[in-house]
Amino acid sequence: MGEEFTHIDSDGNARMVDVSLKPRVRRTALAEGRIELAAATVEKIRADGIAKGNVLATARVAGIMAAKRCADIVPLCHNIEIEHVEVNFEVGESSIAIAASARCTDKTGIEMEALAAVSVAALTIYDMCKAVDKGMRIEGIRLVEKTKEAL
Repeated sequence: MGEEFTHIDSDGNARMVDVSLKPRVRRTALAEGRIELAAATVEKIRADGIAKGNVLATARVAGIMAAKRCADIVPLCHNIEIEHVEVNFEVGESSIAIAASARCTDKTGIEMEALAAVSVAALTIYDMCKAVDKGMRIEGIRLVEKTKEAL
């Protein structure tokens, strides 16, 4: 491995990384995950038949909100100026794939925001469907890509 953990000091204590001397650069991130559901639940979602409302519209807004609040829920995450977040779904027969992309121009990354968007979108789908589907599983949340480009 050979890399240091930047969020741990020499005594092993958690710390926020100092980014004050880093330049602002354009950063993007793409994250993905999925939720496995019963086929009947997916059909209810497609038909807008879930009692709590439009599942995917609500999950999209929840994902965007989570990205915007990431620094409030991940203790050592920096506040960054988010320029764009997009959450999309691909509805399958018994699963919903979730993808979130995020963009900023700042001193540190945007990957935590993209991951938070996917995670909370999946949790929102779970919450809205839990009354009709007890076997749902959230799986595969991961960072697919991150980029940075000097200004």
